[in-house]
Amino acid sequence: MADTIVTSDQSSTSSQNSARIICHVCQKQFSQYTCPRCNSRYCSLPCYKSHSLRCTESFMKENVVQELQQMQPNEQTKHKMLDILKRFHSEEEMDNMDEDSFEDSTLSEETMEKILSGQEINLDDLSLEEKKQFQRAIASGELSKMITPWDPWWSKLSAKEIRLSKEGTQLVQPLSEQESVIVNETEINESSEIPLGPEVPLPPLSSLSSKEPSPLLTVHLVDILYSYCFTLRLYNGDWRSDPIGSVMVVLSVSSVLGQGGQPETVLEALTHCLEQVCSPAYRNMGGLQFGLGVIDDVISLLSLGSPAMVCALCDMRRLIQEGEKEAKSEKPRKSRRNEIRSSIKQAERKIYFIMCWVHEQPEEAWSSLAAIVMAEKTSAMEFQGSNKAKILNKKAETRGKCLIEEIE
Repeated sequence: MADTIVTSDQSSTSSQNSARIICHVCQKQFSQYTCPRCNSRYCSLPCYKSHSLRCTESFMKENVVQELQQMQPNEQTKHKMLDILKRFHSEEEMDNMDEDSFEDSTLSEETMEKILSGQEINLDDLSLEEKKQFQRAIASGELSKMITPWDPWWSKLSAKEIRLSKEGTQLVQPLSEQESVIVNETEINESSEIPLGPEVPLPPLSSLSSKEPSPLLTVHLVDILYSYCFTLRLYNGDWRSDPIGSVMVVLSVSSVLGQGGQPETVLEALTHCLEQVCSPAYRNMGGLQFGLGVIDDVISLLSLGSPAMVCALCDMRRLIQEGEKEAKSEKPRKSRRNEIRSSIKQAERKIYFIMCWVHEQPEEAWSSLAAIVMAEKTSAMEFQGSNKAKILNKKAETRGKCLIEEIE
């Protein structure tokens, strides 16, 4: 017996079990599904979507609401969502800041072309607005954030292995095959950063002067080493990038080299150096706190002994010589340093003399001098916390002159 075809849903249940119902939508195919809302019979998904728009939208809405109601967020989910929102907000703020900074630091097309072509840019090439932006970047310290901090050569482990000959010249020590295998690339790089010692033997002091060396040379050594360490810190270890500027820094910080000073105590020498560090010329370097840190550099050099100090003074002499050469090569109308060329030459002689003197001193002398400098640094730190430190910074900033005050 053939199946009964039913075109209406008014039939009884018993008849529907044995009958096949035609789709109420297309009226062409047999129905296979029933709408859960209106019980309308349909054959396929297209027919379901078209049988009643109100019915399908209502059904989807109920499903979504039911799914959302079943989602009970725990604390972990809430925290994750908060983190996402915070991160999005932060990134949005950073994007805005980057856009603002880009707008503020936009360079002219001419300047950008020079930079892209690899040409050297100096301050005179910048427009008035660009110069203002550059000066603001210097004053705020933004430029310093772009520079990798320099690790001084005297803080390297290889600095403890410096060896000089009896005449003070650099020793060449060939490594054995076993040692050459052990030496790694880091040690080689560290060794290359240490300045070379004298290339020719150092003469005895008696050949340089008929007089006995002054007992104040230990104090003068502290003054000179301080100016050397400060200059290298200022130029991030690369004084060759500006030899003349480096010479000017040395002469301004060292009273012995720049002013013919004769400090009689370590305290007097350090006080002068600290005053120069706190002057307006170096106010962006960190002030008194930075100056106290340079004292640690001096102590490190003293602790390393004569070979390291001879290398440091030899490097300082090269610095002076390079600055002198560059100053001579400049045209007189462009150079503003003609009047101090004699001071540069005199500073070179003093450095050479004290380098020969250091070479002849016993190693035991340096540990005692390092202890004295350490003790004076402690006094200076106490001085920093007192009202006198505030007066020192204030006077140096307003007047920019050399000040020496007695510390109780």
